[in-house]
Amino acid sequence: MNADLKKLFQSLQMRQFAPVYLIDGEEPYYLDMITSYFENNILTPAERDFNLMVLYGKDSEWADVVNACRRFPMFAEKQVVILKDAASLKGFAELAGYVEKPSPTTIFLIEHRFKKADSRTKIVKTIKEKGYCFTSDKIRDEQIPQWIQSHGNDLGFRIGEREAQVLATYLGNDLQKIVNEIEKVRINIPDEKELTIQLIQKFIGISKEYNVFEFPEAVTGGDKDKLYRMLAYFLANSKAAPMPLLIGSFYTHFNRLYLANFVRGKTDKEAAAALGMSPYHIKNVMATAQQWPLHRVERCLLLLGKYSTMAVGIKNSTNDKELLKEMVGQMIE
Repeated sequence: MNADLKKLFQSLQMRQFAPVYLIDGEEPYYLDMITSYFENNILTPAERDFNLMVLYGKDSEWADVVNACRRFPMFAEKQVVILKDAASLKGFAELAGYVEKPSPTTIFLIEHRFKKADSRTKIVKTIKEKGYCFTSDKIRDEQIPQWIQSHGNDLGFRIGEREAQVLATYLGNDLQKIVNEIEKVRINIPDEKELTIQLIQKFIGISKEYNVFEFPEAVTGGDKDKLYRMLAYFLANSKAAPMPLLIGSFYTHFNRLYLANFVRGKTDKEAAAALGMSPYHIKNVMATAQQWPLHRVERCLLLLGKYSTMAVGIKNSTNDKELLKEMVGQMIE
């Protein structure tokens, strides 16, 4: 949870309400979290019966929204009005008149999902002046593992770097799906404090042996039988590991082997910090770096640069299966 979101929830919990809130952006997970709070936590159950009104942009007129906001609460100090899917409301800009002079007894939430509201418009400028705005930006794919680890920390549930990478690889960037799968594990093992590969395999169904994160280690690990099993699996299940995803995983692995050459002699903790990884896995990286000389690692990094361009169709007409076989073959020759 980022600092702006924490600040918003702190103010809500202290019951320091703004008259109007605008939440927008491409990432629905946080928008749903905020909306759920407004629906369930501001009013008591008895107050909600008369003082919670939820409207939908595609089914409402802007005048209906204004009328709802102007009505007085019944048997309560405040009422909550929520406009969902505000981007679909015809005449959305007409709400600016209300926002300029909002009712002191109404807490109005505008949920504008899947895209940002135009900050140049009068209504958005007025909300920024009179109320509160929060934008939920989509998290980039490369940031998902770090987000997973941070979410685990918020729960008091340690998720290691390797485990976070496995989840990100197989669950994608759908934050709600990721949260649901982690919660599934926690429900089944409420006393566990750490998510392991074994738990991921058991409760989420992701294979330990055949995952993108383990594949580069199989290439550099010396176990040819394991390597050929994994290669055969990914060739037969190309959707489980598209070339751009595989190349990203290989780059992370070989880049660490490259950097490992410059941290020899340091403690595990110092080496792990320099390589940006968990101390739990640094011994394996350092041991592999001993077996793979620097010139060989540099060659593999150059190969990854070459195949990353070919994987997106530049100077290449070969399918992903042939590219993968060719790339792995050149790495181990």
